[in-house]
Amino acid sequence: MLTILHGSDLHFGKPHAPDAAEAFLATVEEVAPDLIVLSGDFTQRAKVKEYRAARAYLDRLPDVPTVVTPGNHDIPLYRVFERLLDPYRNYRKWIAPDLDQVVEAPGAVVVALNSTTPRRAIVNGRLEESQLDFARRAFGDAPSGSIRIAVMHHHLAPAPDYEGDRPVPNARGILDAFFEMGVELVLGGHLHRAYIGNSLDVYPGNDRDRGIVIVQSGTTTSRRGRARESTKNSCNVIRVLEDRLEVVHYMHFSELRGFAPFSVHAFPRWGKKHFDPAIVKARLPLPEMERMR
Repeated sequence: MLTILHGSDLHFGKPHAPDAAEAFLATVEEVAPDLIVLSGDFTQRAKVKEYRAARAYLDRLPDVPTVVTPGNHDIPLYRVFERLLDPYRNYRKWIAPDLDQVVEAPGAVVVALNSTTPRRAIVNGRLEESQLDFARRAFGDAPSGSIRIAVMHHHLAPAPDYEGDRPVPNARGILDAFFEMGVELVLGGHLHRAYIGNSLDVYPGNDRDRGIVIVQSGTTTSRRGRARESTKNSCNVIRVLEDRLEVVHYMHFSELRGFAPFSVHAFPRWGKKHFDPAIVKARLPLPEMERMR
């Protein structure tokens, strides 16, 4: 079993919520993930002091494979010349030198693609065909039996409590491309509220039976939650098993002073059409089951 802890939208700067940030670190220790994914927006305004704080926070994470990708807030908004001439300068210095990256963990190959477009859009993003080619090459070299996971900040499907957010251009074409690459799971952020579902919820695609599991994290450590997660913080714990993906959606509760499981979702793995739903709850660690009562 592979355990992934997925957070997003840390927003170091004025919206940052230090209590949620400390609680997330406690969740990291409790869950003991094999892989950590943080899907963008490490800062609020891409300032050096915000990046410095974000870097210090990342340095407190355990020494496990960690996947990062830029968000639209990680490039300057008001510093126009920097945005046009060197938009990723601070991100590359403080977070990661590569904008598109491949990270391997036992039983998994993860491709993170930079969906920000500093010269073409302020909020929304996009992926270029060259980035999809990058993903094809990376997944083409994936060991047999490894789950293939794509990470990007911007979303490919609207959340159920739709607020007018637009998925990236050509989202359907991207989903079809991911499907052809054998991608089973897409992780992202940006919406500031969680969405856990399947691409078949919004688009039948070239395949009408399997689709791709889509897991969006809300804002994990800021006060900018939206819609049903207004003023809330969330993250996800994903367990990759032989026959299914289990996703436990965690919410931060002030009365608990920490994150706790809020809902449980399960999806069959490709080639595994059926499983017993009762097994999902039975597999939850006892502390999680107790906290859900």
